[in-house]
Amino acid sequence: MKKKIWRIPLTIVLIIILICAVYVSIYYHATDHAKEYLKGTDSVAVSDISGGLLFDGPGEDTALIFYPGAKVEYTSYAPLMSELAEEGMDCFLVKMPGNLAFLGKNKADGIIDSNDYSRWIIGGHSLGGAMAAVYAADNDLDGLILLAAYPTKPVDEPTIEIYGTEDKVLNMSKLEEGDQYLPENNMEVEIRGGNHAHFGDYGAQKGDGEAKISREEQLEATVVAIREFFIEY
Repeated sequence: MKKKIWRIPLTIVLIIILICAVYVSIYYHATDHAKEYLKGTDSVAVSDISGGLLFDGPGEDTALIFYPGAKVEYTSYAPLMSELAEEGMDCFLVKMPGNLAFLGKNKADGIIDSNDYSRWIIGGHSLGGAMAAVYAADNDLDGLILLAAYPTKPVDEPTIEIYGTEDKVLNMSKLEEGDQYLPENNMEVEIRGGNHAHFGDYGAQKGDGEAKISREEQLEATVVAIREFFIEY
């Protein structure tokens, strides 16, 4: 008896492709304010790399590889990258396929292989943070930064979790469940009045809470927490 082979009609295939194309074409764009940081500053040089940008500051030993949130233009995180680079942590900001980090989970491989730093830290925002956590779980790094994100696999690297009290996008139950996968050397930082979108600079995000502090204040609190945990410790 011949096995029946199911074939999907070409029309359905084309519809699926069209739906996917439309889905990835709709995303949050970086604001003009965020794009100003792409020009660099007196102490931070911004340059193109394969698949992203490098924010090269005065530091020489420590580097951060940063994965953007889902459907967020990667340059939205330029202000955060610039501020961290000022503090001595060079930052590689990754451009993800279709603005979806799960399509480029291993993008860090090429960056690490092509650059020479003594300390490698990986981090990300929202889905980008989740994918960074998966990468950290599968590789030997020096630290993990989770912005409104949580791990789903055990990680050994020193980890800092930062989230805002007004974040209505982050699943708080999942955040608590993720605690079981964190190492002993971890720190949790709750930014009073902060929300989900203000870790980047791309405007308001659907379903998010209204921040009770400015984006600049949330950025400063984030940078201070990361500096104290990874740069000064």
